[in-house]
Amino acid sequence: MSAPDEAGTLLQTPLAGLHAELGGKMVGFAGYALPVQYPAGVLKEHLHCRASAALFDVSHMGQIVLEGAEAAEALESLVPVDVLGLKPGRQRYAMFTNADGGILDDLMVANLGERLFLVVNAACKAADFAHLQAHLGQAAQWLPDRALIALQGPKAGAALARHAPGVTALRFMDVAEMTIAGADCIVSRSGYTGEDGFEISVPAGAAEALARALIGEPEVEPAGLGARDSLRLEAGLCLYGSDIDTTTSPVEANLAWAIQKVRRRGGAREGGFPGAERILRELETGPARLRVGLKPEGRAPVRAHAPLFDREDAAEAVGAVTSGGFAPSLGAPVAMGYLPAAMAENDTRIFAELRGRRVPMRVCPMPFHPTSYKRN
Repeated sequence: MSAPDEAGTLLQTPLAGLHAELGGKMVGFAGYALPVQYPAGVLKEHLHCRASAALFDVSHMGQIVLEGAEAAEALESLVPVDVLGLKPGRQRYAMFTNADGGILDDLMVANLGERLFLVVNAACKAADFAHLQAHLGQAAQWLPDRALIALQGPKAGAALARHAPGVTALRFMDVAEMTIAGADCIVSRSGYTGEDGFEISVPAGAAEALARALIGEPEVEPAGLGARDSLRLEAGLCLYGSDIDTTTSPVEANLAWAIQKVRRRGGAREGGFPGAERILRELETGPARLRVGLKPEGRAPVRAHAPLFDREDAAEAVGAVTSGGFAPSLGAPVAMGYLPAAMAENDTRIFAELRGRRVPMRVCPMPFHPTSYKRN
């Protein structure tokens, strides 16, 4: 599903022809050929998304539906979030956990009334689907022949409303089924840039026409993986496989906000998910380490895997950077990483190893750039 075929050939999304026409620089990502950037370049694509609207091809993500009256209750046995309380027309961030309390994947769960709609990460989607089938059986089904388009930015709503006036009624984390450019779509007011925007699940055969229609709007320009990564980093959002994985718990990852009271100690549906003992304990007593925001004091970006030290001359690392780079909206480098909980207070000064020298950094709040979700 998410891997190349036996010959090692990268899979194509339904927008492959459009990427070539627009001059996309293609790279392999999670088994797919995807544009890392277009001729405008990552910096301009990033800033255009912050100022106007950008269109991203995220068709490599997995789209799964769960059918049946018991689907919500069954899914709660695999995730530490409140699925039964998710109202029709609403979406929620969740994560699959393992028996040790680590994160198998993070995902979005939407209530479409008679079924649940899940969007999972590309690199994990085959394993996620097997995990769901092993526990939920035939209730889990791939949503067949679909593409996924993300339209992000402060002017995304205006651009999309010309093709689907109903989107103006949607608020952050609302989801609805509607017709756009003649295609039956599932639209959520969400995304992974920190901006207002939408994710649109569309039949594969209609994806290119929809993408062309949106790019034809004056506010919208195409953007690639490079801008998507720098945007999500500025928003302080996790990338699975970098900032979270099977060795990190949701609490360590600073994702405790995603675990509702009903699933916590004393809640009506306390626990009952893999790794509950560890996760519930960490919610009460705190984890040993935490994901934190970091700002280098200089101009040089500090990248993933750089070790972190509590003193400039310390021999042993106390943590590591998991994501880092230049933040175009800030004109400065930013990073995320894990530190002992006692060192996770804002303004704590630490040191990162960068090309054989130690550079100072400070723990800082996230997001690095203010979010602009449409909440009312």
